[in-house]
Amino acid sequence: MPTIRVAAYGGGMSVTSLPTHDTGTEETFDSLNPATSEVIGTHPIQSEAEVRAAVERAKVAAATWRGLGFAGRREMLDNWKRYLVAHIDDITALLSLEGGKRAGEAHMELIMSLDHLAWAAKNAKKILGRHKVPAGLLMANNKAYLEYQPLGVIGVIGPWNFPVFTPMGSIAYALAAGNAVVFKPSEYTPGVGRWLAESFASANPQYADVFQVVTGKGETGAALCRSGVDKLAFTGSTNTGKRVMATCAETLTPVIVEAGGKDAFIVDEDVNVAEAAEAALWAGMFNAGQACVGTERVYVHEKVFDSFVTEIVEQARGLRASGDPDAQIGPITMPSQKNVIREHLEDAIEKGATLMIGGPDMIDEHFVQPTILTHVPEDSLEMTDETFGPTLAINPVSSMEEAIERANGTRYGLASTVFSKHRGMEIAGEMRAGMTAVNQYLSYAGVPSLPFGGVGESGFGRIHGADGLKEFTYAHAITDRKFKAPLPLTTFNRTARTERLADKLMRFLYGR
Repeated sequence: MPTIRVAAYGGGMSVTSLPTHDTGTEETFDSLNPATSEVIGTHPIQSEAEVRAAVERAKVAAATWRGLGFAGRREMLDNWKRYLVAHIDDITALLSLEGGKRAGEAHMELIMSLDHLAWAAKNAKKILGRHKVPAGLLMANNKAYLEYQPLGVIGVIGPWNFPVFTPMGSIAYALAAGNAVVFKPSEYTPGVGRWLAESFASANPQYADVFQVVTGKGETGAALCRSGVDKLAFTGSTNTGKRVMATCAETLTPVIVEAGGKDAFIVDEDVNVAEAAEAALWAGMFNAGQACVGTERVYVHEKVFDSFVTEIVEQARGLRASGDPDAQIGPITMPSQKNVIREHLEDAIEKGATLMIGGPDMIDEHFVQPTILTHVPEDSLEMTDETFGPTLAINPVSSMEEAIERANGTRYGLASTVFSKHRGMEIAGEMRAGMTAVNQYLSYAGVPSLPFGGVGESGFGRIHGADGLKEFTYAHAITDRKFKAPLPLTTFNRTARTERLADKLMRFLYGR
């Protein structure tokens, strides 16, 4: 049975005390504290047969879950919400221990997740339930209805950087829509994934198979793709997303892909410089820069460029990455990412970028100190590829038109930020990105009614909002005849006179 050393974070629910299916596997892997490399949990590497078995259990459970209807599912999801609130200190501590998050950021992640869970449960019926739609003149003898039916079983492959908030954008919405879920968390945060599923089982023990977790590495994720799920939602790197798509294509399993980003932050000349710098610094450094929607490129109007750089560097001097509880920045969770960060910084400096603070020499075994570069060549890796670390590349632009052109000059298109007192909404409308925040950062993620997702190599499909609920359903169209058609066309008894009248009607309606 998988174990987590809960004594390391104290209190609350022990994962080992909750009901679980015997996996029968002997192969295991460890999850580590990224700040210390201490082993904090041991989990099974579940085989393809074990993953398929979980999906088969989910298929049985899905029928019962669907049968609860919107009201019944809302009650169960509300039970889960209350359980999460009651145990928020436990999951927050586990997020910090296994994911390396600062306590404040972990707490924020939980609060946002709860808001989305509540919204999905409350709004599913209004958005997905059967409702009447216009039948049109040709079919005026019918009443027309549209409803959205659950697909069945949804597979979710989640990331390590936001191991609650991001997968919950699929899990909560899929459950509210009437599906069962099988979740494969990242191998870096399997304990968080198990905690989520087992908290659902504790809140609703009769529906434990509605939301299950399978643990393992890449092979387990591939097995989930091939397992017979009705749709798969993936969050991770663009390259892994492509492999997931290729594997799902073997069984024509539809996918949602939320992949990487190279998000831009635009600063106009009319802003409050200190406020914009504060937002950009947090956008680039929070969670140690390990956010798909984290800012990596900043384009600042040349009229305020020098003052902006002076301000943001001064603010950055007050930040420190370490394992101390009072440090603002935590560890790099995935060890190999430090090599990517170092490569990007060295490439930028070699090509002529100016290092303002931090740099490749400020990377150690577990931590990367906040790094700011200016005048970074647009063809450097720091500007073209996802860095995923606490770094910011800040370049001057002569106009907002140039800023927009450069911001959009990427193969990615996930999120963006615009700071402008007078042109914010205008500039936002020109951004090639799935989401844009004006005069603040990340606000779109906290609005449950807004969809979340990208374009280009940042992926496709949406979680959150009405679009997110519909992603886990299929549209079901229904017509109900009110009276016999005055012009019966769908019959072998159709006459030439009926056809002539229909022709005249079409010419009258659409030929003028």
